[in-house]
Amino acid sequence: MSPSEQGAAAIGRLPASLLLRLTRSRPDELRATLWAFVYFFALLAAYYVLRPIRDEMAIQVGQARLHEVFTLVFVTMLLVAPVFGWLTGRFPRRRLLPWLYAFFIANLLAFFVVFEAGGTQSAAVARAFFVWVSVFNLFAVSVFWSLMADLFVTAQAQRLYGFIAAGGTAGALAGPALTAGLVLLIGAKGMVLVSAAFLLVAIVALLRLRDWAQRTGATGDIDAQRPLTGSVWSGITDLFRSPYLLGICLFLFLYSLLSTFLYFQQAELVPAAIGDSAQRTRLLALVDMTVNVLTLLIQVLAFGTLIRRLGTTFMLAAMPVVAIVGFALLALHPGLATLVAFGVTRRAGEYAISKPARETLFNVLPPEQKYKAKNVIDTLVHRFGDTSSSWIFAGLKGLGLSLPTMSWIAVPLAGAWLGVALAMGRAATARQREAA
Repeated sequence: MSPSEQGAAAIGRLPASLLLRLTRSRPDELRATLWAFVYFFALLAAYYVLRPIRDEMAIQVGQARLHEVFTLVFVTMLLVAPVFGWLTGRFPRRRLLPWLYAFFIANLLAFFVVFEAGGTQSAAVARAFFVWVSVFNLFAVSVFWSLMADLFVTAQAQRLYGFIAAGGTAGALAGPALTAGLVLLIGAKGMVLVSAAFLLVAIVALLRLRDWAQRTGATGDIDAQRPLTGSVWSGITDLFRSPYLLGICLFLFLYSLLSTFLYFQQAELVPAAIGDSAQRTRLLALVDMTVNVLTLLIQVLAFGTLIRRLGTTFMLAAMPVVAIVGFALLALHPGLATLVAFGVTRRAGEYAISKPARETLFNVLPPEQKYKAKNVIDTLVHRFGDTSSSWIFAGLKGLGLSLPTMSWIAVPLAGAWLGVALAMGRAATARQREAA
């Protein structure tokens, strides 16, 4: 080979070399990692295109009736969980998942027809759309991470999940940007079609991942060719039989509880500090943008290195430690600057560190629990945490407790969250060693 040909070959290898370094994948994993990135990007872009429309419809429902809608979301989750359990017991996952997303696309096309007929002004349609988007978000994302737990073992997840999660963050940035730029031109009905188009991309990526798994014999692929065992309620009953799964539930519940505490504090501190509505909106937008940029940088550049060097236990414990310090600072200095600094750190850390690390907890589980039990945790437990924690905060507020006092109450809760994180990290590590 001539020097010029050698140079050309080196240039051709350069993009692949950069991609391998960026994704922290091996050559045989690169294609799957990139398709997983595209899959998660399209999935969250589809959701975030719809989220502003959902929130606008929540305004139409009215604050006085919004708690009824949240209750309806939880009830819907309760009904969907056994249906999903029934489907996974009758159909192989390899065939089921593409049809599941096709069903979501059909739902969006039905909403397009309703919106075309002027249904956006209907309170009943607003409630139905709010519930559907809320259920779709948690359910579709839960299924995505279940598939990732099927395709990759824990060691692979520790290297690859940071980059794959970055795909979702990029989608979370692209979705609202598209809605902001296009909704005045094509309306809410047009944005529904944009969301459906992103779901089509997600199906293509899913099929590519399925082909890769079949070709390479990836972990879980043989099991994915046959239905899951167990009853339609096994996802729920497994939670009460497994201390490990209950630990994950408690971890997620404490996260939801503390998130609600901080959200309610934001709802009071921001208006008290900034009287102008436009300025408040600008501040919140800047906070969201800062969170998403930091999240993307950590996911792409740091997560794989951090979890490999520090371990799952450290990654799970990081955000509880931030919560302890943050709520203590809010109790001592209950001001806007403290709130913003704590909020940005907590949210970026949750999306970039805690969430991907939490997903690795499911890699050591059997397929039935990766799908059925995980789906229950990500949907029912999550929504139960949101609903119950809002009532807890409202009850404490009704007792006349001040925001600093509420922050001090949150500190031991964050300490309990830290204890659960340490226990779950050790339990996951022990299971990984047993499997090895």
